[in-house]
Amino acid sequence: MTTDIVILAAGQGSRMKSSLPKVLHAVAGKPMVKHVLDQARNIKGASVHVVIGHGAELLQGALSEERVTFTLQEQQLGTGHAVAQALPNVDPEGVTLILYGDVPLTRVDTMQQLVSSAVAGHLGLLTVHLQQPAGYGRIIRNATNDVIAIVEQKDASAAQLLITEVNTGIMAVPTHLLLKWLPLLSANNAQGEYYLTDIIAMAAEQGISIETQHPACEQEVQGVNNRVQLAELERWYQLQQAQLLMLDGATLADPSRVDIRGKVTVAGDVIIDINVVFEGDVVLERGVVIEPNCIIKNSVIGENSRIKANTIIEESTIGACCDVGPFARIRPGTQMASGAKVGNFVETKKAIIGEGSKISHLSYVGDAIIGKNTNIGAGTITCNYDGVNKSLTDIGDNVFIGSNTSLVAPVKVGSGATVGAGSTITKEVADSHLAVARGKQTNLSNWQRPVKKS
Repeated sequence: MTTDIVILAAGQGSRMKSSLPKVLHAVAGKPMVKHVLDQARNIKGASVHVVIGHGAELLQGALSEERVTFTLQEQQLGTGHAVAQALPNVDPEGVTLILYGDVPLTRVDTMQQLVSSAVAGHLGLLTVHLQQPAGYGRIIRNATNDVIAIVEQKDASAAQLLITEVNTGIMAVPTHLLLKWLPLLSANNAQGEYYLTDIIAMAAEQGISIETQHPACEQEVQGVNNRVQLAELERWYQLQQAQLLMLDGATLADPSRVDIRGKVTVAGDVIIDINVVFEGDVVLERGVVIEPNCIIKNSVIGENSRIKANTIIEESTIGACCDVGPFARIRPGTQMASGAKVGNFVETKKAIIGEGSKISHLSYVGDAIIGKNTNIGAGTITCNYDGVNKSLTDIGDNVFIGSNTSLVAPVKVGSGATVGAGSTITKEVADSHLAVARGKQTNLSNWQRPVKKS
C-alpha cells in the first residue's frame, strides 16, 4: 500500500517576529522542515507533499533540491483546509501521514507506527500526556477508554481543560476516509477554522477504530511558535547529541556547551572541551583532543591529534598525531600528513602538508604541496593569486623557508633547499641550493633621525 506524507508548512508564524517563514528557522543548523523531511524519507516508498503558503517562494527555494510536491494554501483556513489542498495529489487507495513543518524532532519509528495503524484500516493518532497541557486540544475518551473526539483549548469546557492527554496533530489515516471526511468539516468554532481534529469524532461515530500512539518523550512532538521555544528545543536536542557522543567514548568537559549541527563519529578516548561546534560530517579518531572554542566542519581528525583553542577547520583531513592551532584557520582542501604541525595564526587552503612538516606561526599557505620534514618560517606566504588565476607552490622534502618569505606562484623549491629570511622567490630553487632574494642592506653613519616639529 502506498504512503503519502503531507507536511503542513503554510503558517506565517507571526510570534517568531521574523520575515523568514517559521519552518525555515533552524534547529541544530538545519531548518525545522528539513528535519521533518529527512525523517519522513526513511519511510520506504513514501511520496512527500509540502503545503506552503506564507513565504511560499522562500520555502520552495530552500527545498528546491528535495523530491517533494508543493501545494499552495492561499488562505490559511485551518489544518483541515490545509490537508485538503494536498489531496488531489495523493493515492486514494493508500494511506496519508500528516506531519508539521514546525514539529522537527518526531522520530521515524513513531511515524511508522502510525502508518502501520492506517494500513490496517485504523486511524493512527499520536497523543502525549503533559503536566501543563494549556494550548493543546484535549483527547476525549468514553467509558471504555476509546477516543471519541478532540476538543480544542478555546472550545473546551472547564472539566475538559483538566485532561492531560493532548493531541499532537500528527496522525495517519486511510486516504479514502480523508477524501470522505474533509469536505464535511465545518468552521463553526471559536477560531472560525476547519479543524483536522474534527475527523476524530467522525471516525468514532462511524465505528472506525482510533489507535493512539505515544512518543518516547514530549520533545519529540514539541512544536515551535516563538524563539523561546526554538531555543528550548535546540538545547534539548543538543544535550541528546552530547549524550550519544559520551556513550560512544568521548569525554565532554561540559555537555551543555557543545553544539552538533550534523553528524559526529567518534572513536574512544576523545576529549572535547567547551564551546566546540561541529558542522556537517565530522570524524574524530581515537585519542583526539579538541580544545575550547573550535569550529570543525566536514572534516576528519586523525588519531592522537590535538586541535588547540580557537581553531577553525573546514572540509579538510588532519592526519594522526598532528598539532593544529591555537587560532589556526584550516580552509577547504587542506591535507595534513602524520605528525605535521600548523601553529598559531596560520591559514591554509588547498595545502598538502607532508609528514612531520611545520608551519608554526603567522603564515598563509594556499594552493601548495609541501613535502616531508619541511619548516616554513614565521610570516611566510604563498602568493597563489595573480588577480585572475590560482597557481601552485611546490616545496620539497627537508626544506627550510626563512621567516617573512614570499613565494610567488607558480614556483618550485627543491628538496633540501634553504630560502633566506625576507626573500621574495619568483624562480625555481634547485635541490639543496640556498636562495636569497632581498634588497641589499645599506648603513649610513651620518644619518639624522627626525625630530618633532615645535
